[in-house]
Amino acid sequence: MGYYDALFQPLKIGTMEIKNRIVMTAMGIHYEELTNPDGSYTQRGIDYFVERAKGGTGLIVTGAMQVQNKFEADHQGTTISTAGESYIKGMRPLTEAVHKYGCKIVTQLTAGTGRQAPYWLSDNSDPIGPSDGLPNVWNPDIKHRALTIDEIRTYYVDGFRKGAVVAKEAGFDGIEIHAVHEGYLLDQFAIKNMNHRTDEFGGSVENRLRFCKEIIDAIHESCGEDYPVLMRYSVVSKMKNYNDGALPGEQYTEFGRDYDDSIEVAKYLEKIGYAALDADNGTYDSWFWPHPPVYMPPYCNLDDCAFIKKHVNIPVICAGKMEEPAVCDSAIAEGKIDAVGMARMLLADPAWANKAADGKPEDIRPCIGCQVGCLGRLFLGKRMGCAVNPQTCSEKVLELLPTDNPKKILVIGAGIAGMEAAKDLAARGHRVLLYEASGQVGGAFIAASSMSFKEQDRKLITWFENEIKKAGVELHLNTRITKEMLAEIQPDEIVVATGAAARELSGIPGAGEADIINAIDALTSRKSEIGDKVLIIGGGLTGIEMSYDMALKGKKVDIIEMKDKVLDMPDLCAANSQMLKQIIKYYKIPIHTSAKIISLEKGKITFEVEGEKQCLEADTIISSIGYHANTALYEDIKDIYGSNVHLIGDCAKVSNLLNATWSACELAVKL
Repeated sequence: MGYYDALFQPLKIGTMEIKNRIVMTAMGIHYEELTNPDGSYTQRGIDYFVERAKGGTGLIVTGAMQVQNKFEADHQGTTISTAGESYIKGMRPLTEAVHKYGCKIVTQLTAGTGRQAPYWLSDNSDPIGPSDGLPNVWNPDIKHRALTIDEIRTYYVDGFRKGAVVAKEAGFDGIEIHAVHEGYLLDQFAIKNMNHRTDEFGGSVENRLRFCKEIIDAIHESCGEDYPVLMRYSVVSKMKNYNDGALPGEQYTEFGRDYDDSIEVAKYLEKIGYAALDADNGTYDSWFWPHPPVYMPPYCNLDDCAFIKKHVNIPVICAGKMEEPAVCDSAIAEGKIDAVGMARMLLADPAWANKAADGKPEDIRPCIGCQVGCLGRLFLGKRMGCAVNPQTCSEKVLELLPTDNPKKILVIGAGIAGMEAAKDLAARGHRVLLYEASGQVGGAFIAASSMSFKEQDRKLITWFENEIKKAGVELHLNTRITKEMLAEIQPDEIVVATGAAARELSGIPGAGEADIINAIDALTSRKSEIGDKVLIIGGGLTGIEMSYDMALKGKKVDIIEMKDKVLDMPDLCAANSQMLKQIIKYYKIPIHTSAKIISLEKGKITFEVEGEKQCLEADTIISSIGYHANTALYEDIKDIYGSNVHLIGDCAKVSNLLNATWSACELAVKL
C-alpha cells in the first residue's frame, strides 16, 4: 500500500486505460513560441506537456483546436481538419514523448465560441450561434445569428470527423469534444434558454444534442467504435441571466442548465457513446466557476460532479481547485468522482502527481488562483505562463542548469522575488546568502496573504520557506544590510529584492492629521484597529479585495475611487474581476467613482463627484492607492558594485507576483 491509493489506481475510459486518476485538463497555449502555423506544437510547446507527463500525470488533454475557420474572426488560421500531414508530423514527437512516461494524451477539438466570441470581433466577422438574437458575452449589443443545418454539418460535423482522423494518425489516444461546457457553442445548443430553434436541432434534449450525436457518430465511423471520445461538460450553468453569474451559496433560479436538465443531458451523452464526462460548472456569464479564482472555495465543483456521477455509468472527472491530494483521494475512494481534473495546479507544479505519490504534499507548489500568468496573459494575446512557476512554458529556456562558475551571491530581501532568486541560484550551485530586515520571510506578500480567503497565498510563503531551506540557502533574519556589511561579506554578485512600500496620501488638506492607515498596515500591524465602519480610498485590486474581506467580517465598507471604474487593470483575469463585481453587488458595497477628494479629517472624507460635494464618515479610513519601489539601498550601492548589483521584483518595477518570480528566475539563469 502506498500513499493515496484511490488516486493512484488505474482508470478505464472506454478502451483507454490511464495509470492513475490525475487528468491534466485543457489549457490553451496558442502562441507563436509554442504553436506552429499548422496547429502542432513547437519543441517549446512539447516540452511544456512532457514536463507534466514526466511529473506523473495519468492523462493529458491538450488545448482546444478549431475544426472550422469560416465564421469567427479570432479563428481564421489553420484548423486541425485542414492541417493534414504537417500537423501529424508535428504532433508525433509530442505523443511519443508523453507515452514514454506511461501517460496517455488526447487532443481537444472545438466547435468554437458562438456568443462567447471575444469583444474584439472584427467588422467582417460573422457572429453565429444556435439561435437568432443571442447577445454576445463581451458586447451584448452584438447579436448572433442562427447557424443553418447545412453549415452545422458542412463546417462543423465534417470538420470534427476530419480532425479526429488526423489526431488519431498523430498518435493521440482519443479525442475530447469541446464542449457542452462553459457556455461554448455546443453548450448553447444544449441549453434550453439559448436554443430557440424549431428544426431538428432544437426542442427536446435529443434535438438539442443532435449536434453532439452527429459529431461522435462521424468520429466513430472514421476512427472506429473503440476510439475513446470524451466530453467536456458543465453540470450546471450557475447563471441568473446573461452576464449574471451566481456566487457560491447564493439562492437563485437557474437560467442555464439545472440539475434536472443535466441528468437528461448527461444520460443522453452516455447513451450516444461518449466515454467520460470531464466536468465542472459554469459559463462565461459565470466564468468564475470553470476558472475559479482565489475568492472561490476549494473543491467548488465537487458536490455537483458527485451529483451527476450518480446518474451515469461512465467516468466523471471533476475539475475546480482540486488542491490537496488527501481530499482528492477521499473523493475518489468514496465514489463521488472517478478522477480529478487539473490545469492550473499543474502549471504551478508539473510534479504534483509524483509528489503526491511520494507522500510529500507539502512539497507541492500551490496555485493561488491569481490567473495572471495563465488566463490573464492569454486574453492579452501573450504567451501563457504561471505567476508562481516562471518555468511554465519555458521549461528549457529557464532550465536551472549547474553553473560552471560557482559564486558567492548575496540576495537582499526575503519577499517572493528574493526567495525565488535564492532557491534558483542555489539550485544552480551558487552559494547564496539571503538577508531579511524583518523577522519573517514573505515581504509584502505577508499583507496580501492575510485576507481570510487567501489560504493558498499563505501556503505559498510556507512553500518558499521550505524550498530555500532544502536548497541550502543561508537565511539571516532581523538583519538590515548596510554598505559596511557588504564590505565584510564581499559577495561576487548582489541581488536587491527590497520590494515596494505603500504610497501615502499627500497634497490633500488634512492628510497629515487624519490618521489614514495604509493598506499594508491595515492588513498587518494595525489590523486590530479597523472599526466596523470603513472607508477605503482606492478601487484597485487590493482595495476591492480588502472590502470583500471586511464584508465577510460584517463590517460596512465604502470605496472611493478617482477613476471612472474600479479594477481598472489590463492584466486582471476577467473571471477574477467578474467575481469581484458580483461580490460588490451581492454585499451591497457602495462604490464612489470619479471622486475627487477635497479634504480629510479624522474619520471623515469630503469629496466631489461630477460637481456634487459629498461627505462620508467612518471609524477607519484606509488608503489603498498603490506602491512605490523601495530602491534606497540600490541607489546607495549601485556606483560601488556596478554591473554586479541587480534589481528584481517590485523594487525594479512595481507590478505583481508574476513579475517578482519571473524577474528572479530569469536573473538566476543568467548569473
